[in-house]
Amino acid sequence: MTLVDSHCHLDDHQFDADRDAAIARAQAAGVQTMLAIGTGEGPPDLEAAIRLTDGYSFLYATVGVHPHDAAKADAETFSEAGRLLRHPKVRAIGEIGLDYHYDFSPRDVQRSVFEKQLVLAAEAGLPVVIHTREAWEDTLAILGANWHGGGVMHCFTGDERQAEEALQLGFHLAFGGVLTFPKAENVRQAARITPADRLLIETDCPYLAPVPFRGKRNEPAYLAETARRLAEVRGCSVEEIALETTANFERLFAASGK
Repeated sequence: MTLVDSHCHLDDHQFDADRDAAIARAQAAGVQTMLAIGTGEGPPDLEAAIRLTDGYSFLYATVGVHPHDAAKADAETFSEAGRLLRHPKVRAIGEIGLDYHYDFSPRDVQRSVFEKQLVLAAEAGLPVVIHTREAWEDTLAILGANWHGGGVMHCFTGDERQAEEALQLGFHLAFGGVLTFPKAENVRQAARITPADRLLIETDCPYLAPVPFRGKRNEPAYLAETARRLAEVRGCSVEEIALETTANFERLFAASGK
């Protein structure tokens, strides 16, 4: 059984002491491909994930400005992002979107930076990786008005209605460790109604480790726990989940070749 981690923050400082070992553990656990998210610590450095792909044929990268860092973005940021989106290992722009929980950047700035990055994604012909927290209506409104390509709602934690709204816009839904949490029945119901060709799985490591590793640093090797729980929720085998989510990743992110 082989799996794809569609969203991991391997550049995070929590991996500084054992990054190569964590990647090796993931491979040993059957995680054949990983998409490293390139938001890093925000502008001006947009190459956090690209640097990680050197020497690893199975690692791919994204480039983007997280809503937390939107206030750091300027004209040079978007110019540099446009250039980096042409890198052969870059498969998407992300994670981008809105975060009204922390409001680390003003909301109007978040919205503006989000919209500008959707333009960049369209110009590059790449999918988008969406972060949304306590900003569902604004996120969907901006996507509905400005986006007609592919993408994924990363770390989906909404309910069935929100899942249906995202699916109607053509998005994939990625489920992570939250799916395994005892009180996350709304997420499990969303996972039940997601079509098989729109499913993805992720770790969002080092955050949100699945049960039985909850509370520990998450890493790609733990992806199998989420896959197993997703199989239980959907009433199928974990091998089916592996095949479906791998095929979906390869189709959405064109991981077989750019």
